[in-house]
Amino acid sequence: MRARRYAQMTWAALLGLVLTALTPWAWADDPPPPQAPAPPVPAVGRAWPVGTQPTVLRGWEPPATVYGRGHRGVDLAAQAGTPVRAVAAGRVSFAGRVAGRGVVSVQLTDTDLRTTYEPVNASVQKGDEVTPGEVVGTLEPTGAHCTVTCIHWGLLRGETYLDPLSLLPPWLLQRGPSRLLPVLGVPLPS
Repeated sequence: MRARRYAQMTWAALLGLVLTALTPWAWADDPPPPQAPAPPVPAVGRAWPVGTQPTVLRGWEPPATVYGRGHRGVDLAAQAGTPVRAVAAGRVSFAGRVAGRGVVSVQLTDTDLRTTYEPVNASVQKGDEVTPGEVVGTLEPTGAHCTVTCIHWGLLRGETYLDPLSLLPPWLLQRGPSRLLPVLGVPLPS
C-alpha cells in the first residue's frame, strides 16, 4: 500500500513537471508592452565626413543582438591626413583617445543623435560648437579596421546604433543628373 501511494505521488509530480515544461506561458513573465517604433533619423547632414562623396568600403550592418556580430557604422575611404568634417551642427561631446585611436563624438543640435568619427587626430575639444562641414580633426593612419585607410563613421541614439548614411539628404547621397546652364553672349544658330 505504501509503495503504491509512493508511485502515485511520483507519477503526479512527474506529470506536473512535464505539463509545466510543455506550457511555458503558464510560468513565463508577461510579455513586455509593445514599444512605439523609433522615430526616424532626420536628414540633418549637410556634408560628408571626408571628401565630397567618398567610397563606402563597408556599410552599416545592424547586429541582431546587443553584443552580436555586425558593423555599427560606415567605413569611408580616405587618405591619412584628410580633414574630417562634422556632418551636421552640434556640440563636441568627446574628443580624445579610446584604445589607442583618436575619437571625436558630436551631439547633434536639436536631436537625440550622436555621431562618432575614428581614427581622428582631433582639432576640437569637448564642449566646442561645430557647424556642418567644419573640420573636427584629421584622419589618422588606420590600424587593422580597414584594409586601406578609412574613417569609421557611426551614429547613435542613446545606446542604439543607427545607419549614419540616413543623416544625409538624397542630394548628398546621389550624384544627380547633369544640369546644363544657359550660356550667355553666344550667338544662336540661324
